[in-house]
Amino acid sequence: MAAIDLNADLGETVDGVPTADDDAMFALISSASIACGGHAGDVEAMRAAVERATRTGVAIGAHPSYPDRAGFGRTRLAMAEAHLRASLADQLRALAAAGADIRYVKPHGALYHAVRGEAAHARAVVDAVAELSVALGRALPILGLDGVIAAEAARAGLPFLPEAFLDRGYRSDGTLVPRGEAGALLRDVQQVAARAVGLARDGVVEAVDGRLVVTGAVSLCLHGDSPGAVEMARAVRVALDAAGVEIAPPW
Repeated sequence: MAAIDLNADLGETVDGVPTADDDAMFALISSASIACGGHAGDVEAMRAAVERATRTGVAIGAHPSYPDRAGFGRTRLAMAEAHLRASLADQLRALAAAGADIRYVKPHGALYHAVRGEAAHARAVVDAVAELSVALGRALPILGLDGVIAAEAARAGLPFLPEAFLDRGYRSDGTLVPRGEAGALLRDVQQVAARAVGLARDGVVEAVDGRLVVTGAVSLCLHGDSPGAVEMARAVRVALDAAGVEIAPPW
Protein backbone atom coordinates (compact mmCIF):
# COMPACT_ATOMS: atom_id res chain seq x y z
CA MET A 1 0.00 0.00 0.00
CA ALA A 2 1.25 3.48 -0.87
CA ALA A 3 1.67 5.88 2.04
CA ILE A 4 1.93 9.66 2.39
CA ASP A 5 2.14 12.13 5.25
CA LEU A 6 -0.48 14.86 5.65
CA ASN A 7 0.75 17.88 7.58
CA ALA A 8 -0.67 21.25 8.56
CA ASP A 9 0.86 24.41 10.02
CA LEU A 10 -0.82 24.84 13.40
CA GLY A 11 -0.41 26.48 16.79
CA GLU A 12 -0.28 29.79 14.95
CA THR A 13 -1.97 32.02 17.50
CA VAL A 14 -1.71 35.79 17.16
CA ASP A 15 -2.16 37.71 20.42
CA GLY A 16 -3.56 34.49 21.85
CA VAL A 17 -6.17 34.09 19.10
CA PRO A 18 -5.94 30.93 16.92
CA THR A 19 -5.69 31.42 13.17
CA ALA A 20 -7.02 27.91 12.49
CA ASP A 21 -9.39 25.31 13.89
CA ASP A 22 -6.60 23.31 15.51
CA ASP A 23 -8.89 20.81 17.23
CA ALA A 24 -10.53 19.83 13.93
CA MET A 25 -7.27 19.76 11.97
CA PHE A 26 -5.40 17.61 14.49
CA ALA A 27 -8.08 14.96 14.08
CA LEU A 28 -7.44 14.79 10.32
CA ILE A 29 -3.67 14.98 9.84
CA SER A 30 -0.67 12.78 10.61
CA SER A 31 1.89 15.54 11.32
CA ALA A 32 1.60 19.07 12.71
CA SER A 33 4.16 21.82 12.08
CA ILE A 34 3.92 23.92 15.24
CA ALA A 35 4.73 27.64 15.37
CA CYS A 36 7.59 28.31 17.78
CA GLY A 37 7.03 32.00 18.52
CA GLY A 38 8.94 33.53 15.61
CA HIS A 39 5.97 34.42 13.42
CA ALA A 40 3.12 33.28 15.69
CA GLY A 41 2.35 31.15 18.71
CA ASP A 42 3.47 31.37 22.31
CA VAL A 43 4.23 29.06 25.22
CA GLU A 44 0.55 28.41 25.92
CA ALA A 45 -0.17 27.60 22.27
CA MET A 46 2.83 25.27 22.07
CA ARG A 47 1.74 23.40 25.18
CA ALA A 48 -1.80 23.09 23.82
CA ALA A 49 -0.41 21.72 20.55
CA VAL A 50 1.66 19.14 22.41
CA GLU A 51 -1.44 18.03 24.32
CA ARG A 52 -3.48 17.75 21.11
CA ALA A 53 -0.72 15.80 19.38
CA THR A 54 -0.46 13.37 22.28
CA ARG A 55 -4.21 12.87 22.35
CA THR A 56 -4.57 12.33 18.59
CA GLY A 57 -1.33 10.46 17.85
CA VAL A 58 -0.04 13.19 15.53
CA ALA A 59 3.71 13.66 15.00
CA ILE A 60 5.08 17.08 15.95
CA GLY A 61 7.32 19.17 13.74
CA ALA A 62 8.89 22.52 14.62
CA HIS A 63 7.88 25.43 12.39
CA PRO A 64 10.42 28.23 13.03
CA SER A 65 10.59 31.44 11.04
CA TYR A 66 12.21 34.80 10.70
CA PRO A 67 11.47 36.72 13.93
CA ASP A 68 8.63 38.61 12.28
CA ARG A 69 5.42 38.52 14.26
CA ALA A 70 4.20 41.77 12.69
CA GLY A 71 4.39 40.26 9.19
CA PHE A 72 3.47 36.68 10.19
CA GLY A 73 6.87 35.57 8.93
CA ARG A 74 5.97 36.32 5.32
CA THR A 75 8.55 39.08 4.84
CA ARG A 76 12.13 38.17 3.98
CA LEU A 77 14.47 39.71 6.56
CA ALA A 78 18.08 40.68 5.84
CA MET A 79 19.57 39.06 8.92
CA ALA A 80 23.16 38.09 9.61
CA GLU A 81 23.63 34.33 9.55
CA ALA A 82 24.67 34.12 13.20
CA HIS A 83 21.74 36.26 14.34
CA LEU A 84 19.25 34.15 12.39
CA ARG A 85 20.77 30.91 13.66
CA ALA A 86 20.47 32.10 17.26
CA SER A 87 16.84 33.10 16.76
CA LEU A 88 15.97 29.76 15.18
CA ALA A 89 17.77 27.82 17.90
CA ASP A 90 15.80 29.73 20.54
CA GLN A 91 12.54 28.89 18.77
CA LEU A 92 13.38 25.19 18.56
CA ARG A 93 14.36 25.08 22.21
CA ALA A 94 11.09 26.79 23.15
CA LEU A 95 9.02 24.07 21.48
CA ALA A 96 11.12 21.33 23.05
CA ALA A 97 10.72 22.99 26.45
CA ALA A 98 6.94 22.91 25.95
CA GLY A 99 7.18 19.11 26.02
CA ALA A 100 7.22 18.44 22.29
CA ASP A 101 8.75 15.25 20.93
CA ILE A 102 10.01 17.02 17.81
CA ARG A 103 10.26 14.67 14.82
CA TYR A 104 11.14 17.11 12.02
CA VAL A 105 11.71 20.80 11.30
CA LYS A 106 9.99 22.85 8.60
CA PRO A 107 10.88 26.53 8.10
CA HIS A 108 7.93 28.90 7.76
CA GLY A 109 6.89 31.46 5.19
CA ALA A 110 9.55 33.73 3.69
CA LEU A 111 12.32 31.73 5.32
CA TYR A 112 10.99 28.52 3.74
CA HIS A 113 11.42 30.05 0.29
CA ALA A 114 14.64 31.95 1.01
CA VAL A 115 16.57 28.81 1.96
CA ARG A 116 16.03 27.32 -1.47
CA GLY A 117 18.58 29.74 -2.92
CA GLU A 118 20.31 31.65 -0.13
CA ALA A 119 23.18 29.72 1.35
CA ALA A 120 23.69 31.80 4.50
CA HIS A 121 20.10 31.46 5.63
CA ALA A 122 20.02 27.79 4.65
CA ARG A 123 23.10 27.22 6.82
CA ALA A 124 21.46 29.06 9.69
CA VAL A 125 18.47 26.72 9.55
CA VAL A 126 20.59 23.59 9.21
CA ASP A 127 22.99 24.55 11.99
CA ALA A 128 20.12 25.30 14.38
CA VAL A 129 18.53 21.92 13.55
CA ALA A 130 21.90 20.19 13.93
CA GLU A 131 22.30 21.73 17.39
CA LEU A 132 18.93 20.39 18.49
CA SER A 133 19.68 17.03 16.89
CA VAL A 134 22.80 16.69 19.06
CA ALA A 135 20.75 17.54 22.15
CA LEU A 136 18.13 14.95 21.24
CA GLY A 137 20.62 12.29 20.19
CA ARG A 138 19.08 11.79 16.75
CA ALA A 139 19.24 13.51 13.37
CA LEU A 140 16.11 15.53 12.76
CA PRO A 141 14.82 15.64 9.17
CA ILE A 142 14.26 19.00 7.49
CA LEU A 143 11.09 19.30 5.42
CA GLY A 144 10.89 21.64 2.46
CA LEU A 145 11.29 22.32 -1.24
CA ASP A 146 14.52 21.24 -2.94
CA GLY A 147 17.42 23.67 -3.30
CA VAL A 148 20.41 24.90 -1.34
CA ILE A 149 18.76 23.79 1.92
CA ALA A 150 18.92 20.16 0.77
CA ALA A 151 22.65 20.41 0.05
CA GLU A 152 23.31 22.10 3.41
CA ALA A 153 21.34 19.40 5.20
CA ALA A 154 23.45 16.72 3.50
CA ARG A 155 26.61 18.58 4.58
CA ALA A 156 25.47 18.38 8.19
CA GLY A 157 24.38 14.76 7.95
CA LEU A 158 20.69 15.60 8.32
CA PRO A 159 17.93 14.00 6.23
CA PHE A 160 16.10 16.31 3.84
CA LEU A 161 12.55 15.32 2.86
CA PRO A 162 10.59 16.96 0.02
CA GLU A 163 7.14 18.43 0.59
CA ALA A 164 4.29 19.44 -1.71
CA PHE A 165 1.39 21.82 -1.14
CA LEU A 166 -2.23 20.91 -1.70
CA ASP A 167 -3.71 24.40 -1.41
CA ARG A 168 -1.10 26.49 -3.24
CA GLY A 169 -0.55 27.12 -6.95
CA TYR A 170 2.71 25.98 -8.57
CA ARG A 171 4.87 27.51 -11.27
CA SER A 172 6.48 25.17 -13.78
CA ASP A 173 9.90 25.66 -12.12
CA GLY A 174 8.59 24.07 -8.92
CA THR A 175 8.21 27.33 -6.98
CA LEU A 176 4.90 28.46 -5.54
CA VAL A 177 2.83 31.24 -7.08
CA PRO A 178 3.37 34.20 -4.72
CA ARG A 179 0.49 35.05 -2.44
CA GLY A 180 -1.59 37.84 -3.93
CA GLU A 181 -1.11 36.68 -7.52
CA ALA A 182 -3.77 34.88 -9.55
CA GLY A 183 -3.73 31.13 -8.91
CA ALA A 184 -1.78 31.37 -5.65
CA LEU A 185 -4.48 29.77 -3.51
CA LEU A 186 -6.61 26.74 -4.35
CA ARG A 187 -10.11 26.86 -2.92
CA ASP A 188 -11.90 24.02 -4.75
CA VAL A 189 -12.17 21.11 -2.33
CA GLN A 190 -12.38 18.42 -4.99
CA GLN A 191 -9.42 19.87 -6.88
CA VAL A 192 -7.35 19.74 -3.70
CA ALA A 193 -8.43 16.15 -3.01
CA ALA A 194 -7.59 15.06 -6.55
CA ARG A 195 -4.19 16.76 -6.29
CA ALA A 196 -3.48 14.78 -3.12
CA VAL A 197 -4.13 11.49 -4.89
CA GLY A 198 -1.94 12.47 -7.84
CA LEU A 199 0.91 13.47 -5.57
CA ALA A 200 0.63 10.33 -3.46
CA ARG A 201 0.53 8.03 -6.47
CA ASP A 202 2.83 9.74 -8.97
CA GLY A 203 4.71 12.46 -7.09
CA VAL A 204 3.63 15.13 -9.58
CA VAL A 205 1.53 18.28 -9.46
CA GLU A 206 0.09 20.39 -12.28
CA ALA A 207 1.46 23.92 -12.50
CA VAL A 208 -0.69 26.94 -13.38
CA ASP A 209 0.51 26.72 -17.01
CA GLY A 210 -0.55 23.08 -17.28
CA ARG A 211 2.92 21.55 -17.07
CA LEU A 212 3.61 18.73 -14.65
CA VAL A 213 6.08 19.32 -11.83
CA VAL A 214 7.85 16.34 -10.25
CA THR A 215 7.99 16.79 -6.47
CA GLY A 216 8.89 13.40 -5.01
CA ALA A 217 7.01 14.59 -1.92
CA VAL A 218 6.78 12.39 1.16
CA SER A 219 4.53 14.90 2.94
CA LEU A 220 1.56 16.95 1.74
CA CYS A 221 0.74 20.27 3.37
CA LEU A 222 -2.57 21.99 3.98
CA HIS A 223 -2.32 25.41 5.60
CA GLY A 224 -4.48 25.43 8.70
CA ASP A 225 -5.41 29.07 8.15
CA SER A 226 -6.56 28.59 4.55
CA PRO A 227 -10.29 29.16 3.94
CA GLY A 228 -12.05 25.80 4.12
CA ALA A 229 -8.97 24.00 5.47
CA VAL A 230 -10.98 21.53 7.57
CA GLU A 231 -13.29 20.66 4.69
CA MET A 232 -10.28 20.20 2.43
CA ALA A 233 -8.55 17.93 4.95
CA ARG A 234 -11.65 15.76 5.25
CA ALA A 235 -11.96 15.47 1.47
CA VAL A 236 -8.27 14.63 1.13
CA ARG A 237 -8.55 11.83 3.66
CA VAL A 238 -11.60 10.38 1.90
CA ALA A 239 -9.90 10.57 -1.49
CA LEU A 240 -6.64 9.00 -0.29
CA ASP A 241 -8.50 6.23 1.49
CA ALA A 242 -10.52 5.49 -1.65
CA ALA A 243 -7.28 5.36 -3.64
CA GLY A 244 -5.74 2.89 -1.20
CA VAL A 245 -3.18 5.36 0.16
CA GLU A 246 -2.28 5.16 3.84
CA ILE A 247 -1.85 8.45 5.70
CA ALA A 248 1.15 8.08 7.98
CA PRO A 249 4.19 10.13 9.03
CA PRO A 250 7.61 9.19 7.63
CA TRP A 251 9.54 10.34 10.73
